[in-house]
This record gives sequence, structure tokens and C-alpha cells, in this order.
Amino acid sequence: MKEFHCGTLVPGCDWHTRHEEEAEIMRRVAEHLRETHGETIIRETMIEAIRSRIEKVRDAA
Repeated sequence: MKEFHCGTLVPGCDWHTRHEEEAEIMRRVAEHLRETHGETIIRETMIEAIRSRIEKVRDAA
């Protein structure tokens, strides 16, 4: 399982997402950035910043 917390990129934002596939996390993050933060263009540097902040998390047992 992988997880992304928007606050690591946009200070003060509490939104986060979790999924097995990095591609799905990237899709969700891009949608969130557009809808919540008004980003109309997701540049390559932003994609790299997002990817670097995706963390593996242990599944709750």
C-alpha cells in the first residue's frame, strides 16, 4: 500500500490518499490539485515532487 499526504507539498492541507498503485495515487493527486488548489497545469517538476512524497505504508493487520 502507498500513501500521499498533500500537506507535504502544500503546507496546511490535510488531504491524503492511499492505494496499491502509484498511477492511481498520481491520478487522484492531480485531480485534488486541480479541484482544491486551482492548479490547471501539472508540470513535470510537480509530478516529480509528488512521486518523491509517495510513501509505502504497512497494511494494518
